[in-house]
Amino acid sequence: MDLLSGLGPKPSNNPDLATRAAMAQVEIYTTRFCGFCHSAKALLTRKGITFLEIDVSGDLQERSKMIERANGRTTVPQIFVGSTHIGGCDDLYALHRAGGLDPLLAAEGITQGGST
Repeated sequence: MDLLSGLGPKPSNNPDLATRAAMAQVEIYTTRFCGFCHSAKALLTRKGITFLEIDVSGDLQERSKMIERANGRTTVPQIFVGSTHIGGCDDLYALHRAGGLDPLLAAEGITQGGST
C-alpha cells in the first residue's frame, strides 16, 4: 500500500512524514516517471508489504537525505528495509529471487499479506 499516493512530495520538516516513516519499516525513494520505481513498488505491493514512498522529484532536501542514506547512490529507486539499505530495483528483485527478502522482512518484524 502506497501511503503517500497522490499527496506529492513531502517537505522534510513535515512531522507527518517522520511519523509515517516510523510506522512503515520499508521506505522507497522514487520520482514520478521512473519505471524502475514502479516495478519495485509493484513487487512490494504484490507481496502485501506496506511501504513509505518518498517522492524526491523536485525536493532537493529529501534527495540529499536519500543520497546520504544510500552511501552516495544518486539513482532512484533507493529501497530500505528497516535500517538495511537494499539498493535499487534490480537489487530488490535479486534479493527476492535469491530468497533473501522474506527473511529480511521477518527479521524486521514486517508482515506480508500478498503472494510471493
